[in-house]
Amino acid sequence: MSIYHKSVFLTEALELLQIKKNKKYIDATLGGGGHTFEILRKNGIVLGIDLDTEAIEHVKVKWKKIVKEEKLSEENLILKKGNFRKLEEIARLNEFEKVAGIIYDLGVSSNQIDRGERGFSYLKQGPLDMRMDENAQVKASDLVNVLKKGELYEIFSRFGQEHRAWVISDSIVRTRRIRAIQTTDDLIDVIREAYKIKSKDISPFLKAKIAKKVFQALRIAVNSEFENLKETLPQAVNLLDRKGRLIVISFHSIEDRIVKHKFLEFEKQGLGKIITKKPLIPTVEEMRENSRSKSAKLRVFEKI
Repeated sequence: MSIYHKSVFLTEALELLQIKKNKKYIDATLGGGGHTFEILRKNGIVLGIDLDTEAIEHVKVKWKKIVKEEKLSEENLILKKGNFRKLEEIARLNEFEKVAGIIYDLGVSSNQIDRGERGFSYLKQGPLDMRMDENAQVKASDLVNVLKKGELYEIFSRFGQEHRAWVISDSIVRTRRIRAIQTTDDLIDVIREAYKIKSKDISPFLKAKIAKKVFQALRIAVNSEFENLKETLPQAVNLLDRKGRLIVISFHSIEDRIVKHKFLEFEKQGLGKIITKKPLIPTVEEMRENSRSKSAKLRVFEKI
């Protein structure tokens, strides 16, 4: 089986969800199933949603093993491939219209990063893909080979907060006049040239330093991550039953800002109350055990 990351804020999220027996919950970003399996172990009923077919298949196999070993009820988990941008539609079709809790664990999974053929990692050779939904039409290579210099600059500066966004965008445009940029290594070479670093001097550490923000920005753009988040959160609140809780774990400052402002809007509209006046951040122990957790923030909203 593919390897998925350890879920961030696993203990805290489960405590804050206040799991009740036979109540319905939605895991809108299933991933490796870390949060979902713990909700199921507490006798909750879960609708697990993910864009990635591999995630769905991974959880399906692992759940059958857990059911057999721990004598749990197999029908308590429903798995659906889909975009949480259509959360209400997916929930309605699966009779999850009034739920006790919804959780989002945003960002990219370790499985996606670790597999070079998915094209998410600047450390692994592969096609410049980055689609969370493998059936989606637009890949990262399409963006870097088609968008205008100003459009690339906007993506790198806004989504990646890359301080050399203009120089890198210019390097991309000049390079693609000669050859298409099709692989992760192709893009690394373009970025390296923009930084005026010789190929013999490049190292994994240096790759991370110069390419991390560009790759992150392209991933966000390819998957419309911020737009999807803005659209899904109001739907999540609509689906919550009275006293139901919405938990969002984010890894990007813009994501966290979107969640913060949406929660404030919901509170002003009289829909509920913010439980976390300030976001939770990982403990030193969790950051030491799970490097992915370093930028994580958790916010909770409760419907009235």
